[in-house]
Amino acid sequence: MTEQFGFELVDEQRVEELATTARLWKHSKTGAQVLSMNNADENKVFGVSFRTPPSDSTGVAHILEHSVLCGSEKFPVKEPFVELLKGSLQTFLNAFTYPDKTCYPVASTNVQDFYNLIDVYLDATFFPLINEQIFQQEGWHYNVEKKEDPLTYRGVVYNEMRGVYSSPDSVLYERSQQSLFPDMTYGLDSGGNPDVIPELTYEQFKNFHETYYHPSNGRFFFWGDDDEAKRLEKLAGTLDRFSALEVDSHVPLQEEFERPVALLEGYAAGPATNEHQGRAMFTVNWLLPETAEAELNLAFQMLEQILVGTPASPLRKALIESGLGEDVTGTGLENELRQMYFSTGLSGIKSENADVVEALIFDTLNDLVKNGIDKEYIEAAVNSIEFGLRENNSGRFPVGLSVMVRSLTTWLYDADPLALISFEEPLGFIKERLANGDRLFEDLISAFLVGNNHRTTVLLVPDEDLQEVRTKRVDEKLAKIREEMSEADVESIVENTALLRKMQQTPDSDEAVASIPRLTLSDIPTENKTIPQQSAEHSGVTVYTHDLDTNGVVYASAAFDVAGLDASLLPYVPLFGRCLTEVGTDKLNFVELGMRIAAKTGGISADLMTATTIGEQSPLAKLVVHGKSTEDKVADLFDLLQTIVLDTDLDNMERFRSIVLEEKARVEQGVVPSGHMIVMSHLRGCFDVAGWISEQTGGVSYLAFLRSLADKISTDWNAVLADLEQIRATVLKKADALISITAEASGLTAADSLVKGFIAALPERAVESALWKPEFVTSNEAFLIPAQVNYVGKGADLYALGYKYHGSANVIFKHLRMGWLWDQVRVQGGAYGAFAAFDRSTGVLAQVSYRDPNLENTLKAFDGSAAYLANVDLSKAELEKAIIGAIGDLDTHMLPDAKGSAAVTRKMLGDTDEIRQQMRDEILSTTLDHFHSFADVLHAAAENGRICVLGGNGVREAAEVNGWNLSEIL
Repeated sequence: MTEQFGFELVDEQRVEELATTARLWKHSKTGAQVLSMNNADENKVFGVSFRTPPSDSTGVAHILEHSVLCGSEKFPVKEPFVELLKGSLQTFLNAFTYPDKTCYPVASTNVQDFYNLIDVYLDATFFPLINEQIFQQEGWHYNVEKKEDPLTYRGVVYNEMRGVYSSPDSVLYERSQQSLFPDMTYGLDSGGNPDVIPELTYEQFKNFHETYYHPSNGRFFFWGDDDEAKRLEKLAGTLDRFSALEVDSHVPLQEEFERPVALLEGYAAGPATNEHQGRAMFTVNWLLPETAEAELNLAFQMLEQILVGTPASPLRKALIESGLGEDVTGTGLENELRQMYFSTGLSGIKSENADVVEALIFDTLNDLVKNGIDKEYIEAAVNSIEFGLRENNSGRFPVGLSVMVRSLTTWLYDADPLALISFEEPLGFIKERLANGDRLFEDLISAFLVGNNHRTTVLLVPDEDLQEVRTKRVDEKLAKIREEMSEADVESIVENTALLRKMQQTPDSDEAVASIPRLTLSDIPTENKTIPQQSAEHSGVTVYTHDLDTNGVVYASAAFDVAGLDASLLPYVPLFGRCLTEVGTDKLNFVELGMRIAAKTGGISADLMTATTIGEQSPLAKLVVHGKSTEDKVADLFDLLQTIVLDTDLDNMERFRSIVLEEKARVEQGVVPSGHMIVMSHLRGCFDVAGWISEQTGGVSYLAFLRSLADKISTDWNAVLADLEQIRATVLKKADALISITAEASGLTAADSLVKGFIAALPERAVESALWKPEFVTSNEAFLIPAQVNYVGKGADLYALGYKYHGSANVIFKHLRMGWLWDQVRVQGGAYGAFAAFDRSTGVLAQVSYRDPNLENTLKAFDGSAAYLANVDLSKAELEKAIIGAIGDLDTHMLPDAKGSAAVTRKMLGDTDEIRQQMRDEILSTTLDHFHSFADVLHAAAENGRICVLGGNGVREAAEVNGWNLSEIL
């Protein structure tokens, strides 16, 4: 039919690349556009997106993204979003603010749940409550508890962006983009600059919604196996309430520069006396053509891969081997805005060497233009990009969500939404040009990089006073505002603070909560889904196979036991894993190896997996080598796997030094944006051997090791090499190895003999076992960094406190995080997030906050979890919601490679289908009594728990008052 439910069919195309029929519909009354993608994917996706170009950096689009999910016309609860997170089977539920658009996507494999999510999101976006208190809570407000208290700023987005601006990498990426677009929306901060956010008024906030959140300015997206007519009928119920509206949301093009521009700025760093404080960061940035030019877009993706995509890439290699810095930085290719741009550079440099780095970049580019790019680089890049397009692996995100984002990169600017999705034609055109000998990539470098005057340089230099200056500036501004206030003004703010707190603390009415559509327990399958897995033994090595639809891709992994290593060698293991693919072999230098991997496979990597076995609670540590390829190249995949396992040349001091410096820079750069993970890792490492190993190989202890190792390489390389060789001799062996293959039946057949050959080639070495006896940290820890926010954590071993696992714990912690902790730490405390992470294999509980302006109050909230559970009174509906939410976590949707990996991991951990089914049964039978009895466990955790905080806002003072160990790590 060409017309349904008030929608007119505009276009219909078969997208063979995605096995999808795409139909573009237009709502006759409002002009709203709907892209309906029909296929067999059970993980259904819906999204509504609006063009929302801001006119300033107050973060209005970002604050509105938060706020519309705080109650609406049909669902007048304080946070429908949270209610859905508590009790839905959702596989994705969130919202994104981009520099020029705001997106609201949901996903679920359950069709009724999917429609429930759509109902709530449609009402939220078009008919939100967004009263002034919601604006204050999510955006910003003056906070004064008592008249004599100082004036402070509070707000979830305000604190979120203080966290963003505490990360040098985030600042660098933001400034790099803004420098290229000074005259239009991309030159602003749509997320919000903390210095500017308090300039936003409620009236401006309301007006932004009225202006842009209209169907005429909307793009509606559907994906999956649900009924298309039902999609349109559901949309019509909302859109028919509107009439057409002219919305001026046009995103203009940036006028071209006549000459390059340079930008110098500081970032908050530790004191100069700290030898590990950050050095300068530098990028060169180029404006490129419009994203919608499909062939150019795809060609630039390949060019990015050629230049910096692998350690062997010529520009990346030149930067790293220059010794001028530690790691390549920059956004790379940005192709999700109207105009693309390319950004690359070097971090960890001396600021006076910025000009040298810039010259090196242009010398390398000019050399590539003059002498040409080796065919091996081109073949590798084309294969890598093509493999990614065909595999269409979106990781933990739904496939439909990645397709939605791709469609918007053209659709948002009134171009064909399928232009970048149907890739066969532009890919074929590029291949044809290359086959004809065109200097395609050399010409791109010449025209758009070397010869492009619309470029900028951004130099970010460490400033040890900046954090103090920022704090002082805000304090002085607030003090001046306070001075100019009358007594009545202050009393009004105190009253407003109290009213806001009362609103936050007042529970929603039963009637309001009941308005949220939900599933019931009768909608929930009582049986777990199992993953197909067969096992066979070849020469003493177990091989697990998983017959799954992988779209012609073969996923292979080989796990080697690390148990024989001395504890002192454990921190080397992540570096050793990188050596396997990044230092070269006896016959191939690292460039040749990297090019062969990229040309013949979809990638090979090696990483350390640590976990604790179920029941026995013994540590498991495996070095897992992963690889993937198309079926026709599976022989190449196994040849490369065998090569790196048997023939890696570890005696390459300079290459290893580069790896260590890169690793150090990446860990340092991750401290601020991922502070909650640092805290969680540290807490888990205080109680459990596997947790301790993870901390030694990825946490604060790992950072200290990397800093020490960077110095040791120059002074005692032979000792470092001996350690690496010891790891090879101990770990890479046939004994205790394990192989996993995930593919379709034909792929499993193709891999069978190759697996046997790989096993036969593995060294026969004796099994060794080291008894790890870590000295667990028993003190409370505080880690000081130059940040405007904190990450606060408290952990305990519940099993050591007498608790025996029961599936009801999954329900309790799901509810605790989205109930008590959400209200106390995020809503009332103003932090961006809070977690209650419980590991059923170890019994370790970690309660952690994210981008938190508080410290002591958050710890009180963690300790208050026990009293909350002791007194909580859940209705039958609320209890069912918590149970369903826990089942949703248990039944998380996985792509084929993730399924294969999960099945093998469960086997290694002893997490059998029987144990998992018992867990499901216990989840489904959870009662309120389980909540109440768990209070005693959490009370003991509050009394005996370990504290770890990371941050800059009051951390030093709190450590001194409470007697915590204080370390300055950045």
